[in-house]
Amino acid sequence: MIVGIVIVALVVVLFFIWVSINNGIVQKNNKCDAAWQTIDAQLQRRNDLIPNLVETVKGYAAHESGTLEAVTAARNAVATATTPEAKMEASGQLTQALRGLLAVSEAYPDLKANANFSQLQADLTDTENKISYARMSYNDMVLDYNDAIQTFPGTLVAGSKYKPRTGFTVEDPTVRQAPQVKF
Repeated sequence: MIVGIVIVALVVVLFFIWVSINNGIVQKNNKCDAAWQTIDAQLQRRNDLIPNLVETVKGYAAHESGTLEAVTAARNAVATATTPEAKMEASGQLTQALRGLLAVSEAYPDLKANANFSQLQADLTDTENKISYARMSYNDMVLDYNDAIQTFPGTLVAGSKYKPRTGFTVEDPTVRQAPQVKF
């Protein structure tokens, strides 16, 4: 009789431990989804700013059509990407295209002095900063989630039901290089 009670008590305790671990994994998974939604919202905000920026630049630098087309194509790639991985890759390409667009603006003093362009550039910079912060937050959430499903006892609970996630990585190796400073 006592052995039976001990076994039942042990099963109940193990069940509650399993439920607690499973709930923790589900919460971490949901936090990853929420962090991704924050990134997605900021990517959409950036996509909404780009047409106005492109139109403003067009008025001053019409012969820079290749740069403008690259930005538009990269923006469309972000908008049509369906998976987080595809959006991450397309977002990196858009960032590169925007750098080219902003570099072009340096050659046009009238454009740089345009109040609309300056405001759009400031809004874009603010959005890029928010995207960067959201990516760091997402990577932290992914790390917590992956740790939860890949360490003991989480591996027992996660089994094959939960798959590891991929965080944002630097796609362009040139951003890792130290800048050249010359006096």
